[in-house]
Amino acid sequence: MARQQERARRTRAAIIRSAAVEFGKSGYAAASLNRILEGSRATKGAMYFHFDSKEDLARAVLETAVERYRSSAERWLARTDLGPLDTLHGMIDEMALRLEHDIIVQAEYRLIIEPDFYRDVQTGGGRILGRATRVLAVRAIEHGQLRADADPDRFTRTLAAGLAGQRYMLDLLGGATDLRSRFQEVLEVVIDAMSTPEWGAKFRVDGWRASARLEELGLGL
Repeated sequence: MARQQERARRTRAAIIRSAAVEFGKSGYAAASLNRILEGSRATKGAMYFHFDSKEDLARAVLETAVERYRSSAERWLARTDLGPLDTLHGMIDEMALRLEHDIIVQAEYRLIIEPDFYRDVQTGGGRILGRATRVLAVRAIEHGQLRADADPDRFTRTLAAGLAGQRYMLDLLGGATDLRSRFQEVLEVVIDAMSTPEWGAKFRVDGWRASARLEELGLGL
């Protein structure tokens, strides 16, 4: 029984991974179930055992991406060895890495801009990242890193819009610029507008104390 359950888990994971590749390349409407099956090496019967339809499969990809966002946010928020703004930098750096290398997160980004999934933006990875950002903004005010009169909601909205804009512009313009440097640029501009002089002076000497590492992300499904 345990062996059958593990085989079923692996088959389901392989189908989701193959679907993420297909949705990421082709979008939802043009995605081919046959290509998903070929990529997963699963049978049609196995696919319909786990998923009722293409939409059901797309939602499984979205749910898997959300779990990755949630796991990442919780892990960074639990760090006690870093100040709030260094923690925020590490979390955003990881999101950039995932958008560059994680096919599940890439597929979520592609799916939520399609009409069939507009509403999923409200419960997607961006919302999780936004909530974590606000928590860290409040902590940064309490720790004297952001000014006492800084508005954590304004900070969160402005940062989220800047990150989304950089992600969109990179797709639009192409080029060799990596997403990590663009995300860091946005973060530094927003923080510079709201940080205390004391934190700014220390940052100019020390720089960022945390960043993500690709090998630590566990990009297998």
